Amino acid sequence: MTARPARWRGMLAALVAIAAGSGAAHAQTKTGTTIGQVLLIEPSARIAGMGNSGVSFADGLDGVYYNPAAAGQVTGWAFTFTHSAWLAGVGYDYAAGAAPLLGWGTAYLSVTSLHSGDMEVRTVDQPLGTGERFGVSDIALGLGFGRQITERFAAGAQVTWLQETIWHTSANTFVLSAGTVYRLSKNGLHIGSSLSNFGTQGRFSGNDLRVTFDEDPTRNGDNGALPAEQFTDGFPVPVLFRIGVGYPFQLGPRTRLEAAVDAFHPADNTESMSAGAELTYRELASVRLGYQNAFEQDSELGLTAGGGVQGRIDTYQYHLNYAWADHRRLGGTHRITIGVTF
Repeated sequence: MTARPARWRGMLAALVAIAAGSGAAHAQTKTGTTIGQVLLIEPSARIAGMGNSGVSFADGLDGVYYNPAAAGQVTGWAFTFTHSAWLAGVGYDYAAGAAPLLGWGTAYLSVTSLHSGDMEVRTVDQPLGTGERFGVSDIALGLGFGRQITERFAAGAQVTWLQETIWHTSANTFVLSAGTVYRLSKNGLHIGSSLSNFGTQGRFSGNDLRVTFDEDPTRNGDNGALPAEQFTDGFPVPVLFRIGVGYPFQLGPRTRLEAAVDAFHPADNTESMSAGAELTYRELASVRLGYQNAFEQDSELGLTAGGGVQGRIDTYQYHLNYAWADHRRLGGTHRITIGVTF
């Protein structure tokens, strides 16, 4: 008779600890000081519909972006693909595949792509365009590993190569992510934490930084078009620490409610919290609602919503999920995720 109140007390204590550690922050923000912002775009439509509170989810390949330890629960071959209609017509795509390693754990590979399409080159002298076109693109290749170490505890890590390109100039760097998940019981409270995008600074280089140089403009007769190259400062990567809890509520023999709360401590912004819930009926259909990045200074994020279907065909399990996220003055974004496990 005391097991259930004990679980509730444990969940309440964890939520209070998260809330106390992430209250509203008033420190100066460092927004816009890091490269690789593509690393902060959450790919999973399922978790995005729940406010992107996914660090404690450890039940599939969709969760490895938030916490590499989620790979420990992937026991078969799995593939997932996400396409997002991002802000200002920018396209975002994410794909990942996982394979078990003969009882040693699960390895996975992920590919992230962000592309602006062609845009007109405009200058002060030619505001309508010079006739040239340029583009901006990001690509990230990740290789990760997760292992269910005990029945309750899982851990994982991922290394990611990142390239950010603006026209003919690009910056490259490597980042590391790691995380853990602990379950108090199979169908009870689960606690997750992860450190994402820990790495070195990246510097831009390329043809667009190559210029001609006149060493002494006041001197006549010297070479006024010496070849030279400009060097940029090093830019840090967007390190992010997450901690969160989740709890499944069995509302009936066919209905389950999954609730989750995450707290964020980023290197380039103020602290915030996200929360969400998923209502699933007969393991066939789900609806989701959430709120992301509450308490973040000058946040343009807010409500999220979504839904999806899942099922089985022979030995194949599949899921199809959709999510909408409000970005206030910037409009809304839409994600679609398709996944299969066998």
